[in-house]
Formats: sequence, C-alpha cells, structure tokens
Amino acid sequence: MNYSETIDYLFTRLPMFSRIGAAAYKTDLTNTVTLCEALGNPQTKFKSLHIAGTNGKGSVSHMLAAILQTAGYKTGLHTSPHLKDFRERIRINGEMVNEAFVIDFTERIKPLIEKIEPSFLK
Repeated sequence: MNYSETIDYLFTRLPMFSRIGAAAYKTDLTNTVTLCEALGNPQTKFKSLHIAGTNGKGSVSHMLAAILQTAGYKTGLHTSPHLKDFRERIRINGEMVNEAFVIDFTERIKPLIEKIEPSFLK
C-alpha cells in the first residue's frame, strides 16, 4: 500500500465513533492491551506523560514537548485528531513522522487489526 491507500484503509476499516456511533465504543482496554502486547509493550520502555481532561490537552501536550525538547530530551508526541495530514498526530522532536513510518506500522499490525477490530478516532 502507498500512503494514501494506508490512510484510506485506516479510515474505512476501523470502526470510528464519528461514523458508526456507539457501536465503535469499547468499554474496556482489551484491544489496547492486545495491541501493546503484540508490539512488545513499548510503553514500558520509555518515560511518558498521559494528559487527560476536557479542554486544553493539545496545548498542554505541545507546550510540554517543546519544554522537554529545549531541555535536551528526545520527545514523542501523539495527539488526535489531525487537521490536514494524519502524520500530524505522531511527532518525534516536533517533526511529523514520515509517510513510510505510517505505511510500515500499519502493514505490521494489519493482521491484528483484521482480527480484533480496534476502534479509531478520526
């Protein structure tokens, strides 16, 4: 798949609340845990911050990433949704990941996507 086909696959294959409503909502973390386990639990290999709440998560996330980068830390940032390009969601040291990263990652987990049908926010 090329980048455009990969994004189309993600948006059409995965159940999205914005498209199908409550049927896309998962009431537990089973799919998240399954995906993390399939990827070797990468969340255990680095320090992270999870920012939650109603308003301001994106602003706070971007400010913290900028502060940490300025202090010399390598930062990864995931936000959702995106405005123009899906890659806006995933940044390393402030730079969007390249298209090949999105393609390769999606191809890598595609069999698991087909099996467990994780939900996805547009």
